Amino acid sequence: MEHSGFILLDKAVGKTSFQALFPLKKIFGTKRVGHAGTLDLRASGLIIAGIGRATRLLPFLEAEDKSYSFRLHFGYETDTLEWDGELTQQSETVKIERKDAENILPAFTGRIKQVPPDYSAVKVSGTRASDLMLRGKEFELPARSVEIYRLTLTEKLPAVTEGFSGKFFAEFDFECDCSKGTYIRSLGRDIGRALGSFASVSQIRRTRIGQVSVKDAHPVENITQANLIPIQALVPFPVLTLSAAELAVIRNGNWIPWKQTVIFQESSIKNPENLVFVAGEDGQVTYLCRYEPGRILPRIFVGNGV
Repeated sequence: MEHSGFILLDKAVGKTSFQALFPLKKIFGTKRVGHAGTLDLRASGLIIAGIGRATRLLPFLEAEDKSYSFRLHFGYETDTLEWDGELTQQSETVKIERKDAENILPAFTGRIKQVPPDYSAVKVSGTRASDLMLRGKEFELPARSVEIYRLTLTEKLPAVTEGFSGKFFAEFDFECDCSKGTYIRSLGRDIGRALGSFASVSQIRRTRIGQVSVKDAHPVENITQANLIPIQALVPFPVLTLSAAELAVIRNGNWIPWKQTVIFQESSIKNPENLVFVAGEDGQVTYLCRYEPGRILPRIFVGNGV
């Protein structure tokens, strides 16, 4: 029987998001594993992994706002916009103090336009920009709109950054709450240029997706089947309990009459279609359905099973 649910993974630096999921396939005995939101190879932090049919619910989580911590090194820029990429820009000595960084932050708060990094998963005519860069192809990525809800300087993070490609004249640590699609590397690049210099980023760490914190996540080597989280715990749609006969009707793809009022709780996850989960009398959630006044219509099977 295939498992279905979510795993909160604390991804280590040095693995792609795709590579970080490999051990989960073995732990849960399935190839059906996905994630909500890619993390860069050099970034660490929270990945919400979907196991089995829970992968069908990942778009709801991927659309959630996210939080990051990161470090900016002012004085140079690289091709990857990371601290150890190939040096592309080096400024003369520029005095950048903490108050200068603080004063520029309002310009990067709210809805802003941002050009993604050339080394990114953004697709150009169906091909990843990073792949085009590796092939030496020329292209231009258009700016797109993202939203920065909170951007603040923090105290110095304990982690050490080594292996700089250029010379930096100041470095500060930041925290950021932002919308889906925000690139921290691009944000760092633009802050550096706004201060009359350049900047490269290191120590990117995703600390939150929606209401889920990295504090509740585990390194992949510590994960077992006991860490599987029920789908309704992270996608908080109402759960309706059906009789065996009603569940059989849903299973056959037909709607059932429903006279009870369904109460939808406020949540950061948008639910314009009034989606609900349905469970059998054993409490096991099996289907995602749509509620209409007077009836329940089946959408997709999300339970455990073959």
